Amino acid sequence: MTKILDWKKYTEVARRVVAEGCVLLENKDNVLPLKKGCKVAVFGRIQHNYYKSGTGSGGMVNVTEVTGITDGLKNSGLVKVDTELEKIYLEWEKENPFEVGIGWGQEPWCQKEMPVTLELAEECARRNDVALIIIGRTAGEDKDNLETEGSWYLTSLEKEMIKNVSTAFEKTVVVFNTGNIVDMNFVKEYNVKSVLYTWQGGMVGGLGVSDILTGKENPSGKLTDTIASSIKDYPSSSNFGSLKDNVYAEDIYVGYRYFESASKDKVLYPFGYGLSYTNFKVTAGDFEFDNGGNLPSVKFDVTVKNTGSCSGKEVIQIYVKQPQGKLGKPALVLADFKKTALLKKGKKAKLKFEFDISRIRSFDDTGITGNIDCFVCEEGLYEIFAGNSIRNLSKIGDFTLSETIVIEKVSDSLKPVTSFERMAAAYDESTKQLNFIKQKVEASSPYQNKHRNDNLSELDNFLERKNLNQDVLAVLKTLTDEELSCIVRGEGMGSPKVTAGTAAAFGGVSKSMNDKGIPCCCCTDGPSGIRMDSGSQAFSLPNGTSQACTFNPDLVKELYSFTGWEMVYNKIDILLGPGINLRRHPLNGRNFEYFSEDPYVTGIFASAIIEGLHSAGVTGSLKHFCCNNQETGRWVSNSVVSARALREIYLPGFEMAVKNGADVIMTSYGSVNSMWTSGNYDLVTQILRKDWGFTGIVMTDWWAMSNDEGKEPVRFNVAQNVRAQNDLYMVVPDAAENAHNDNTLTALQAGELSRNELLRCAYNTVSFLKKSHAQSRLENRDVKVVIKNRKKTAMDGATDKIVYYDTVDGLSIPLDHVDTSRGKSYSFGIVTKDQSLYRIELVGKTGDNDLAQVNVSVSYNGVNIAVLCWNGTHGAYETKGLSMDRPLNRNVVVNLYFAQSGLTLKEFKITKIKDNN
Repeated sequence: MTKILDWKKYTEVARRVVAEGCVLLENKDNVLPLKKGCKVAVFGRIQHNYYKSGTGSGGMVNVTEVTGITDGLKNSGLVKVDTELEKIYLEWEKENPFEVGIGWGQEPWCQKEMPVTLELAEECARRNDVALIIIGRTAGEDKDNLETEGSWYLTSLEKEMIKNVSTAFEKTVVVFNTGNIVDMNFVKEYNVKSVLYTWQGGMVGGLGVSDILTGKENPSGKLTDTIASSIKDYPSSSNFGSLKDNVYAEDIYVGYRYFESASKDKVLYPFGYGLSYTNFKVTAGDFEFDNGGNLPSVKFDVTVKNTGSCSGKEVIQIYVKQPQGKLGKPALVLADFKKTALLKKGKKAKLKFEFDISRIRSFDDTGITGNIDCFVCEEGLYEIFAGNSIRNLSKIGDFTLSETIVIEKVSDSLKPVTSFERMAAAYDESTKQLNFIKQKVEASSPYQNKHRNDNLSELDNFLERKNLNQDVLAVLKTLTDEELSCIVRGEGMGSPKVTAGTAAAFGGVSKSMNDKGIPCCCCTDGPSGIRMDSGSQAFSLPNGTSQACTFNPDLVKELYSFTGWEMVYNKIDILLGPGINLRRHPLNGRNFEYFSEDPYVTGIFASAIIEGLHSAGVTGSLKHFCCNNQETGRWVSNSVVSARALREIYLPGFEMAVKNGADVIMTSYGSVNSMWTSGNYDLVTQILRKDWGFTGIVMTDWWAMSNDEGKEPVRFNVAQNVRAQNDLYMVVPDAAENAHNDNTLTALQAGELSRNELLRCAYNTVSFLKKSHAQSRLENRDVKVVIKNRKKTAMDGATDKIVYYDTVDGLSIPLDHVDTSRGKSYSFGIVTKDQSLYRIELVGKTGDNDLAQVNVSVSYNGVNIAVLCWNGTHGAYETKGLSMDRPLNRNVVVNLYFAQSGLTLKEFKITKIKDNN
């Protein structure tokens, strides 16, 4: 079977996601869209340095090219970009190049800005109609934002630029190329007419943004966060960034749940807000309450009419006001949303909504309703509202529950083992207002060992169970203890057993297991596209913020169906994403990967992505399970959080996706209620598998720690992971070797780990593998994917058949056969057995021109480490090289990129310079 992956259609869908994700916050005097043929002066150095994504594993996608916003405007042919101003920026950038940083959490949040004087702005205003100012920010893995200039706040140069430009120009537009929200108080200070959040749109971001600016597309994006007046207004601010115990004192009052309940005056731009170039009228239709089904439900319709002057789309959001009852509730909770199709002016659409009360359930973690550890809907009046933001609503209908209804009873799991005070709502009858009080959360006794021990008997006679897949059990019966200890380890990074430069291999990583029909599965980062550190190029996707702000899950599902077939093409089975942690605080560096402060929005988009990937027979790993709501101290921080906040806020996104078919979960690095998540039995078995019915696989984050209950965490505590039913420890250099001496076999021999627990994990893994493309590849029957309409690059085919070379003390690889023509590249792999330091060298020659500059870029697992330059060598071989300042990984892919023709290579040499064993 052959599948055609049309790169042009892939690009078109990504472009639409970017456009629909743009959120228009201000548009005074209808400055946007830009009129056809108007002259535009583009300010801000990000016009040439577009941020396609945030940093870290979620953004390391190698691409052929990135289209920035200025490029997109030029390509549109609809406006005229001021080339004189652009030349001024290009000249300035020669002396002030883009600062890349030294990588991985050490990149700057922003770039140095060119000073813009009032005189320059006025000069540009005399020859242009509109000023466009582009502000850029980045952050990411291991790097939170900070409450400083250049991160949350604008820099003094950025403010000066906005001040001078908005003074000189009658029409000024500020565009944000960021991963998440920033301080917006400047809007009140300066004469800015239009403000547009465009997020980070991947490799085609500038095309989608240009479509919005020029009016080819009408903005229909909505905020998935609340933008407050001050960073200190967010209720989690007092605890955000804690390196030890991070107390979730705000409890369920995250984002709009807090602001709409008691701090409405602190909001600059509310949740769900976003302007359009047209206007819509929203009219309520028939409302029906049905109390005769399994659970009470509502059914109604909303009619949306385009009353403006151009075509557009609108998002209708449904909110519910619940009775405060005994538990206390937020003022409003999002229950549903739908986006219209494109409506021409004067046209209308009827949107139908239907849901039961489980959509608006609350969790009783104290027993105050008489139903401890239950989801409930308390008795009282429920009011339903519809509108296009949480601040622009009309009542649709209401219903009354005459008694409290228990929706579901769940396990007594993952409760805090230390007491703390949380925020709780109290309704004041005299003022008819919600107020917040402090409520003590009582500590629970340590419980995880008890829960695990109470359930061990379920595993008796595991291999003889009739309710399991008998073909899988037949394979498990052949596995030795050593093979069982091997199959719970993932191998990486850059294992030569799977696609070069990817994150991990697992499953049939040993020859003996491969011979028994267990395939080797490949997974790699995401979620913003496929990361291959070999240098192979892939499609860089719009970030999670952009995707969610579309409020169009069907469009995002379509996007990831293309990504799924791209994965099949690259022999990759699991994308390590989506990231679906809640945006508890705006400074979280990884917010660019995540979707929203709201769990329902999060669950909807997580489900859409998984469904899109599943359409190609591949999948994604939901991460980071759970409470990875800051990057600071993520390895060691303990999230102290109530069971109610977990069940209502931080777990529902995962739960929705699991119940919609998600089959892979990645646990987080840190601890939740004093138990590290990778070995957290309550989280991984009690909640995920028993409460939700999950039957897929669970993996740790890379090199995660875990702890036995009441003890300090350590790496390679694989036995505890297995006890918790975390199936895969990620990652080790060689899964069969146990080079790090993990405790799997020793715990098994000591009786601290049962063989049945190992078999249970192996069953989960093999069951998953049997349904994967990996199994099809092993049996030589997998689908063939052919890509069309994609530009050819130097990397095409360069990493398809990488040869790996073993090295002990040194190695010489002949390269006299390599084509070193300009634009070509060559890749090969190195396998090291120790953690020593090495020197790498290239031997080559050029012609007689002493002023020649023949450069070779050397990359190591996708990261450039050196550019080696040969001048005229007059036909004599010369050696160029560098000494590595850190040990090589076990498996390394080296890529050589030839920027200029004229070099003849002889060999690559690697020599040990320091033994670190």
